[in-house]
Amino acid sequence: MIELSGKRVVVVGLGASGIAAARLCVRRGAHVTATDAKPASSLNDEVRSLADEGVMLVLGGHDEAGLLSADVVVVSPGVPPLPEFDLAERRGVVVIGEVELAVRALRYPAPVVALGGTNGKSTTTCLVGAMLERQGLTTFTGGNLGEPLANHADERFDVIVLEVSSFQLERVKTFQPKVAVVLNVTDDHLDRYPNFDAYAHAKGNAFALQGPEDTAVVPAHDPVCEREARRGSARIVSFGPGGTVSVEDDAIVDTRSGDRFLRRNIALRGGHNALNVAAAIAAARELGALPRAITEVLASFRGLPHRMAHVADVGGVRYYDDSKGTNVGASVTALFGLEEPRAVLIAGGRDKGGSYEPLADALRARGRAAVLIGEAARSIAAAIGDAVPTRHAASMREAVRLSASLARAGDAVLLSPACSSFDMFRDYKDRGDAFVVEVRALEDLPS
Repeated sequence: MIELSGKRVVVVGLGASGIAAARLCVRRGAHVTATDAKPASSLNDEVRSLADEGVMLVLGGHDEAGLLSADVVVVSPGVPPLPEFDLAERRGVVVIGEVELAVRALRYPAPVVALGGTNGKSTTTCLVGAMLERQGLTTFTGGNLGEPLANHADERFDVIVLEVSSFQLERVKTFQPKVAVVLNVTDDHLDRYPNFDAYAHAKGNAFALQGPEDTAVVPAHDPVCEREARRGSARIVSFGPGGTVSVEDDAIVDTRSGDRFLRRNIALRGGHNALNVAAAIAAARELGALPRAITEVLASFRGLPHRMAHVADVGGVRYYDDSKGTNVGASVTALFGLEEPRAVLIAGGRDKGGSYEPLADALRARGRAAVLIGEAARSIAAAIGDAVPTRHAASMREAVRLSASLARAGDAVLLSPACSSFDMFRDYKDRGDAFVVEVRALEDLPS
């Protein structure tokens, strides 16, 4: 357990995890300074309320926050690496992230399942949490998908299930999950990392301190994920076609026990979700979930908002909200996971530094057309070339209506942007909500 009483702690970045970290440190008796590069006018009331809870606020920059004289610096995941962090570490300051802080501060330590990957991690995290809950275990499910563990460090759990991002894993020192899962690694966040290997290495930090009594779960026949898993000494369990938990045409089979989970009885559809289910089974079985509990969850779990969510059928065309598809790999997976043979893709937003060529290849195979929005529209159009017809839209309303005019009966219209949302929307949820509103408006138009 980390000792915080009487320590000088600086929390950098005041999103949800930073606020949770600051409050945890105050509860444990630390002298806390919280800092954010944004001015007070750009931050919410919850940040400003920290001052009433005994936190010193330094807003609009970090210069007066005392990073170099702190005992502990807690870095929020949205804060990029700063030279001051390295300098502080050289001076003996402990520089960690909220996940590391929360796990080390647990009043009642419990086994941790850490789930990462470029795509599918929120769905898989919730599946694992639901399977363990159904088995009767008191389970915390959260992390990167919304609820920081630091808010719950004083509670008692049988198991802790965390979605972890590469940003959250950049500053872990002692983090040793009982089960660590990396679902996949494809190009993403190359606006933050110098290259793909650096990004993969950050994902792989979840495995680095695992021992022989721990389990690493990785996709079968994936050399990048397996390489990262071997940074630790955990037992490796694979998932996917030919894996320890194998995805077959009609079932997902746990080869360790022979248990078969028939795909026709699984509420989540699509090949990508079959992989997520297999990974969830692999992880949940390691913590004691039995086939009956797993089967019951798989029959009822229908996914999360903005992740391949069916919105409506209009004029013989099915509309899907995959606004959480914020990188090229996610959008490619979404296209190939559709039951419909062809799709009009709505894509674009703020570029994250990867290549759009895989998206062009997917559109050649499964696309009817592409409607492009946001800052990256021209770059995506250049990569698509003549793979499918392309149109440009200045708003979500225009994008949806253009897509409706391009789609044919039996097609899908898929919002899967392959980019972040911050050029036009607050976040991916805001973008997905706007899409749903405009699809609903189509239903009200005269036919």
